[in-house]
Amino acid sequence: MTTRASTTISKLHPQPSADEATLAELGYKQEFRREFTPLEVSGLAFSYIGVVPSIVSVLFYAIPNGGPFAMVWGWAIACPFIMCIGLAMAELASAAPTSGGLYYWTYSLASPRCRNFLSWIVGYSNTIETITGVASVNWACAIQITAAISIASSDQAYTTTNKQLYGIYAALVLSHAVLVSFGTKVLARLQRLYTLVNASLCFIIIIALPIATPPDYRNNASFALGDFTNLAGWPSGFAFILSFMAPLYTIGGYDASVHMSEEASNAATAIPWAIVSSIAVTAVLGWGINVSLAFCMGTDVGSILSSPIGQPMAQILYNSLGQRKALALWCLIISAEYMVASNCLLVGSRQTFAFARDGALPFSRYLYRINRYTETPVNTVWFDAICVLAIGLLSFVSTEAINAVFSIAVTASYVAFITPITTRFAFKNNFKPGPFHLGKLSFPVAVIAVVWMVFMIIVFFFPATPQTTTQQMNYTVVVLGGFMFLAISWYYCPVYGGVHWFNGPISNFTPAIRGENRDEDSMMEKKEQRDGDLFVSAVEV
Repeated sequence: MTTRASTTISKLHPQPSADEATLAELGYKQEFRREFTPLEVSGLAFSYIGVVPSIVSVLFYAIPNGGPFAMVWGWAIACPFIMCIGLAMAELASAAPTSGGLYYWTYSLASPRCRNFLSWIVGYSNTIETITGVASVNWACAIQITAAISIASSDQAYTTTNKQLYGIYAALVLSHAVLVSFGTKVLARLQRLYTLVNASLCFIIIIALPIATPPDYRNNASFALGDFTNLAGWPSGFAFILSFMAPLYTIGGYDASVHMSEEASNAATAIPWAIVSSIAVTAVLGWGINVSLAFCMGTDVGSILSSPIGQPMAQILYNSLGQRKALALWCLIISAEYMVASNCLLVGSRQTFAFARDGALPFSRYLYRINRYTETPVNTVWFDAICVLAIGLLSFVSTEAINAVFSIAVTASYVAFITPITTRFAFKNNFKPGPFHLGKLSFPVAVIAVVWMVFMIIVFFFPATPQTTTQQMNYTVVVLGGFMFLAISWYYCPVYGGVHWFNGPISNFTPAIRGENRDEDSMMEKKEQRDGDLFVSAVEV
């Protein structure tokens, strides 16, 4: 009888998995299917970065600010600092693997006097980072599609209007919204294809490109590794620092896998290793790609930058491979960029869902919903897509306006990264590391990461050249400052502002779900306990 009763109770109330138990300790019930294997989570992080298509988009920063020397050595110098950021975030992700990771960590580690405000700022910074990231990658993909037309044309002088670019951009965004609305299992399996395509592109550039490049465009080691070409006009030292923006733009979005925490198996281990492995693999492959390009770009750096195709990478491929092969490889690059944009929307929708779950976004009651057919947050997918379409309209204002919005994808992400890393050490808290931890290296690694990000945020505010007009000015500081002003104003808005109702992460358990013997007083007691300590359980599992 006892065995039967136990079996019946077990069927009615099955024991949660280790991942579900960990999530319950953080105050959330399991709402997604955990279909992402550790390998697929790492694949998502790698394909989210998209080494080759990202390098295609950022060569504009390296070539005029040092040429081959900046491409090779600027990348090599920046990558260890990027790894420090990844390591610091990986520790936090291992300790609290949840989709709303960054603002959750901030709230739980900060002082009770300021944690609501800091969590609010990080949550909005992280949300706008992911949405503008989708916009920037799709805009880059649209430009690359028009570059393919230029490669195919006889004179390489095809030009496009903003209306045409926006039409391509809108079609890409809508197609991604449809794709990302599928179930978690489909999205998880797609990561295998995405990883294969992105990895294949890397090896094609590293191995095949030097073999196919004619002698006229093949450079010697002295030029490829030592030629410093300054076309921007800044002093050489500062120009070299500006070239760091290329690897920073490329190896970004370390929080991608964090936002998939609730759909990954063995998340406390898989997520931090996905962060670290994606940075390490991308750093090595990216450096190899830059070395390959430096050896195959020819000595006329200026002509590559001013190519009629409009894309330096496309011109290098055209010179080395000829029209047909370059076009075929370029189409593969466009496909990889499309996959990157797809993952950007996937990750962004999970951050938006998590922030809406805690009631911080307008229309949270509609955004915090799981589609009963796909068991994914379809509402937030389309909400993010609509925001991305609206952002693209700025292209009709000016190129500088749309570029400034895209640069916020990096600067806003640094605001979101710096805060939880800093609060861990700046405030008194009972931080308990997860399976992935650095031990005594945690503090020095965190200091290096924060100092580097603060320094590079300032660098991102500088214009491309010292002689600039009002039209050509870098408006990143204006856009970031405007966004922060709106977020703070919304928080302190009289009557309706977040200061009156936002209380950080909210447990979505009910007494029935938590267990029949847990009453409301017990729930509140545990909620208060969790608010004071990041990793003290909100519920006994």
